[in-house]
Amino acid sequence: MSNSANILLVEDDQELNELLTEFLQLEGFNVTSTFNGEEGLKQAQNGNFDVVVLDIMLPIMNGLEVLKQLRNNKQTPVLMLTARGDEVDRIVGFEMGADDYLPKPCNPRELIARIKAILRRVDMDTQGLQNEAKKISIQRDDIEVNPATRVATLNSEALELTSTEFNLLENLLANAGNVLSKEDLTETALGRKLTMYDRSIDMHLSNLRRKLGPFRDGEQRIKTVRGVGYLYVAR
Repeated sequence: MSNSANILLVEDDQELNELLTEFLQLEGFNVTSTFNGEEGLKQAQNGNFDVVVLDIMLPIMNGLEVLKQLRNNKQTPVLMLTARGDEVDRIVGFEMGADDYLPKPCNPRELIARIKAILRRVDMDTQGLQNEAKKISIQRDDIEVNPATRVATLNSEALELTSTEFNLLENLLANAGNVLSKEDLTETALGRKLTMYDRSIDMHLSNLRRKLGPFRDGEQRIKTVRGVGYLYVAR
């Protein structure tokens, strides 16, 4: 992982855009900044960016529409900037394939930490793909995950999972029957420490549950252990 990564910042607040751009450049990142959704989508689709920092409330085309169209052909990691307390936008964003979020107004230091975490996670995923000799498929009941190809199947049908969802499923299946803490899952799937009031993992797991559905007898595959974490039911 290198701080010379290319970052696309899509934020229409000019003062905030300039502030975040300055902080990111001081950290050694190469920053391209845009001020509306239409231009942001064009840059994201045509450029070679390592992370896209995407505000939700944008002129011409909002951030959710940008994310939706971007995911049609590119899997560039996206960190959303959302209005504080706007849970609906975050849930929809995760459903569309966002990797993480920060509520606004955000601390530039926290933004940099989140970007570095995404880059670490992507780097770990890439190294994992290159080390296929250690990769063994995991199968539980009707689900199989292949870490070498990063393909997951349900009843032999490929599942459409984000990178974060795949990491979560792989970890849960490998530890089926055991409770995994939110702290451990956050570090494994998002590459960063769990912070106070952070519900990113909960949202990713909610999407994963929806995509997997229950067992044939109706029992939930992934159970919440309140105050502790989550477990995949061993069968």
